[in-house]
Amino acid sequence: MAHAATQTSQIPAKSATAPAISSADPNREKALQILSKSIYKELRGNGYEPKQIVALATEIISLVTTDLGPLD
Repeated sequence: MAHAATQTSQIPAKSATAPAISSADPNREKALQILSKSIYKELRGNGYEPKQIVALATEIISLVTTDLGPLD
């Protein structure tokens, strides 16, 4: 998975002048679907079992939840 870490480090940071993209943007939603499918296929192709992929997804959800912070 070192290759994936290399790819994510190449994602440009948001700039203050970048146009805001709504989370309801259909292009963004489609891109997320494509990315998800691609990651899943890559993991399965590299021998990861469904249970391991669920553990990865759970960890990502945990990180996002922590990032969101308290919702009160």
